[in-house]
Amino acid sequence: GADLVFGNLESPIAPTTGRPGQPFVFNAPEDLPYALKASGFAVLATANNHAFDQGPKGTVETLERLERLGLTAIGSGRNRQEAHQARIFERKGLRIAFLAYTDLFNANLNGDPQRPWVAPLDDAAIEAVRAAKAQADLVVVSLHWGIEYEHRPRPRQREMAAKLVAAGADLLLGHHPHVLQPLEWIESGGRRGAAIFSLGNFISNQDRTYAPGLMPVASGDSRDGAALVAMLRKDAQGAAVESVRVEPLWTHNNWRDYTTGQTRQRDIRVLRATDEDSVKILRRRRAEEILRSAPPST
Repeated sequence: GADLVFGNLESPIAPTTGRPGQPFVFNAPEDLPYALKASGFAVLATANNHAFDQGPKGTVETLERLERLGLTAIGSGRNRQEAHQARIFERKGLRIAFLAYTDLFNANLNGDPQRPWVAPLDDAAIEAVRAAKAQADLVVVSLHWGIEYEHRPRPRQREMAAKLVAAGADLLLGHHPHVLQPLEWIESGGRRGAAIFSLGNFISNQDRTYAPGLMPVASGDSRDGAALVAMLRKDAQGAAVESVRVEPLWTHNNWRDYTTGQTRQRDIRVLRATDEDSVKILRRRRAEEILRSAPPST
C-alpha cells in the first residue's frame, strides 16, 4: 500500500555469469526479481558486503536483471559514476532521491572507475548527498554498516549519520548487523533527519534452530526485523519527513522439528509480530525494547 517500497538486496542475481550460491558466497535464482516485483518493491540497494560475491560480471548481470523488470538498483553500477548516481522518483508532487553505500566488503573489487563499482561509504558519499539535495525535495540513503549481532550503533555509524544529515539526508536506512538497532531523530548542521541504524533481517534463514518457548527470547534476535513506514510531506513550508514508525516483523522458520529432531519441509515466512500469540508478543516487546533503547539525539 506504500507509494514507494525499498529493500536491501543482499545477494547478486547472476545465474548466467556466476557460480551456484554457497554459504557466505551468495547467488540468487533468476526468478527472484519477479518475486520482488510482484511483492511491490521498487528500489533495491545493491551496495552491501555481498555485492561482489559473483565478481564484477555478476554485479552487472544483477543490474540488468533488475532493470528488465523496471526495478531500480542503487549503490552499484557499471562504473563509479553510475554507482554514485542518485535515483530520483516523483510521487504526489514530491521528488525523492535515493542513494546507497556500504562500509563493508567481503571482497572489494573496486579498481578502475570505468569498470563495475560498488559505492563505499566515504567522503564522496557526503558530496553525493549534498548534490542530490540540490535536485530533490528529500534524500533517502541506504547504509550497509555496523557490527553483526550488535544492538547498539558504533561511533562510526553515529559520526557518518550526523555528516549525512548535515549534508542533506532526510532518512537513513541501515542494515548489516542482522539484528535490530534503534530508530532515532538526528539533528546535525541545523538539519533534522530520521535514522534507523539497523532494520534487522527481513527474509533470512538465520536463527533457524531457535525453538520458541524452549530457548531464551534473545536467542532468536536474528529472526527479528522491522518494516519502517515513513510519511513524507510537502507544503508551503517545504518538504520534510513528517513521521516515522516501525512495524516489528518475525521470521517463522520450521527448519528443525524439536519433537522428532528431524528437518521438515521448509516453511519460512515473514509475519507481523502483532498476533495474539504468546511467543509473538514476547518478540514484539523485545523488538520495541531495542528499537526505542537509544537516548534522544543531541
